Amino acid sequence: MSDHQPPRGDTPRYIRLHPQDNVAIVANAFGLPANSRFPDGLTLAEFVPQGHKVALADIGEGAPVMRYGEVIGHAAAFLPRGCWVDEAKIVMPEAPGMDELELATRIPDAAPPLEGYTFEGYRNADGTVGTKNILAISTSVQCVAGTLDFAIRKIREELLPRYPHVDDVIGLTHTYGCGVAINAPMASVPIRTLQNLARNPNFGGEVMVVGLGCEKLAPERLVPEGAPPSIMRMQDEALHGFGAMIDEIMTMAEQRLAVLDKRRRETCPLSDLVIGVQCGGSDAFSGVTANPAVGFASDLLVRAGASVMFSEVTEVRDAIHLLTPRAVDQEVGRALIREMAWYDDYLEQGGANRSANTTPGNKKGGLANIVEKALGSIVKSGSCPISDVLAPGERLRRKGLIFAATPASDFICGTLQLASGITLQVFTTGRGTPYGLAAAPVIKVATRTELAERWSDLIDLDAGRIADGKATIDDIGWELFHLILDVASGRKKPWSDKWGLHNALALFNPGPVT
Repeated sequence: MSDHQPPRGDTPRYIRLHPQDNVAIVANAFGLPANSRFPDGLTLAEFVPQGHKVALADIGEGAPVMRYGEVIGHAAAFLPRGCWVDEAKIVMPEAPGMDELELATRIPDAAPPLEGYTFEGYRNADGTVGTKNILAISTSVQCVAGTLDFAIRKIREELLPRYPHVDDVIGLTHTYGCGVAINAPMASVPIRTLQNLARNPNFGGEVMVVGLGCEKLAPERLVPEGAPPSIMRMQDEALHGFGAMIDEIMTMAEQRLAVLDKRRRETCPLSDLVIGVQCGGSDAFSGVTANPAVGFASDLLVRAGASVMFSEVTEVRDAIHLLTPRAVDQEVGRALIREMAWYDDYLEQGGANRSANTTPGNKKGGLANIVEKALGSIVKSGSCPISDVLAPGERLRRKGLIFAATPASDFICGTLQLASGITLQVFTTGRGTPYGLAAAPVIKVATRTELAERWSDLIDLDAGRIADGKATIDDIGWELFHLILDVASGRKKPWSDKWGLHNALALFNPGPVT
């Protein structure tokens, strides 16, 4: 089938999101050729790929281009009705100013509580609840990563079969710990991330650290206050040779496996669940299908008392004017502005700006710029009030809808959300990605049916049915809600866990490397 020829009999369709929009996206798989005529009489002047924008009316040079009822840019030249409006034809607007943003002016009314829903989780001594039962071994420096990987292979082969109630053993390895300005102000970000990663509810409170002995990040800093000593240093003079080091790691690990093996799932209220939402490989359908369905499910979760984290500063920045009015109070609104301003400065110091976010795949999927991407991204947050804002790597402290500030990098965002306490993540994608986390299950939601069918053994839920008219946002939102409960309870496994597709952790280190 030619890329320029839709299936025979497929009526030309476009999706317009707001009455003020003067562009719409082509819904047909594989796009539509020139002269395709829509039921309302609009005729394409040229081929337009699926997900890309078509002008619904003549748009004069310099006039606003509208999608989501918002300005996503201005026409670089005259755009006639029916033409393909790609990224080259749109001049990106300035980011919203932050000096006069509304704070807590349109706080959504509380929706009726959603009662009676539970999940089967692992309750911890500190009151948190996990969705997995994992032994996680922290590291204080990258130097020991290879040794720990070797030890984990032996633990899985020789020890894990003896402890059938433990799901896995993983290493919290990273590239930090030495060769860095450990006392620089921004060192607080990677250090607290590592400290809080070890406390993730899926790890059952059994902290152990493998260190080298000469690193700048002292292993003691990774052991929570009040926890028993649980540190192994490779440079310990009592250890003679590599074999002794591995034996020491395995002895410490077995002590903790014995404790974790006693954990059992129990019925827990949904208020004990902490979910992260994220997107990657986004396309123009992200804000039409998958993200709105995730937003609907997020509202359901919050109504049931759960906590939902959304993130990715650069994919929020251009829509911040739509979020600060939803802050539960002015303090939370100011915290949102604080994180946006901090990141603006961070990018400027690096000689970059927010436009560096959009990828070639985003553009191929129909997203013209970061403004359009952000407007579709924030839909994952649903419609509830924003109850708190976390700086990168900070731990959850309130329930409800939370903005956890992170870069948009899939791997860094996932790592920071784990540090903040998520025990399950929902990940939307339009272009497709095999992304996964070893520490928490990841449910993948496709924006398009074509992707869901082509990647049927990687995608967990097809939200493209919304664009096809086969399901509503509410339908897919409820389906995702129930899938979340099944995965959190261990009744179902997402594809990333079935295949063992797990990305390495990636710390956010804005501090200097020496």
